[in-house]
Amino acid sequence: MIKLKEPIPASGKGKRASHIYRVAAEIMCHKGYEATSMNDIADAAGLTKAGIYHYIRGKEELLFEIMMYAMDNVEQNIIVPAQEVADAEERLRTIVDRHTRSVIEGVGAITIVLDEMTALTPAHRKTIASRKRAYLDFIRRTLEQLAEEGKLRNVNPTIAAFSLLGMILWISRWYRRDGKITPQEALNDYLEIAMNGVLKMEAQA
Repeated sequence: MIKLKEPIPASGKGKRASHIYRVAAEIMCHKGYEATSMNDIADAAGLTKAGIYHYIRGKEELLFEIMMYAMDNVEQNIIVPAQEVADAEERLRTIVDRHTRSVIEGVGAITIVLDEMTALTPAHRKTIASRKRAYLDFIRRTLEQLAEEGKLRNVNPTIAAFSLLGMILWISRWYRRDGKITPQEALNDYLEIAMNGVLKMEAQA
């Protein structure tokens, strides 16, 4: 089973908050933000409705914290390891590999960042949008380096970056961990499709 390391704070309260974020993200991915109640989240997290407000002040704040948690995961588990890879082709492979793993393993928070931006307050939306843009720019710069090295197909790096992200995030719409396709099979095929889709054949020889 593919595992994703996640940033868990040291304090007991921090650990419980992280658990609430994951539980709430899974529910919101299935029901949507508007249809998810604080009672739903409290029940799934093993808390009373009053108890959950010890950790979260309201549903919009919870949504924002889930998105911040998701972007923390992106930075810690995707961007930081990929930044250590000097070779652009291997860096791109690292990005696709790690992001695909995170979605396959059901980290619903990453998908919520895409789906529920309009439910945030303007200030919260600006914060999340800035972090999303930083990740997209990181992918785009990697693709631009591949283009400079003559390894990228004749495609616009910005369009390619959006396309890769969209392809990976869409996994949450169709993939079922209890289905016939194993996590490793899905990961392998996504890597094959992504790398073959943007790299020239001779670059992969």
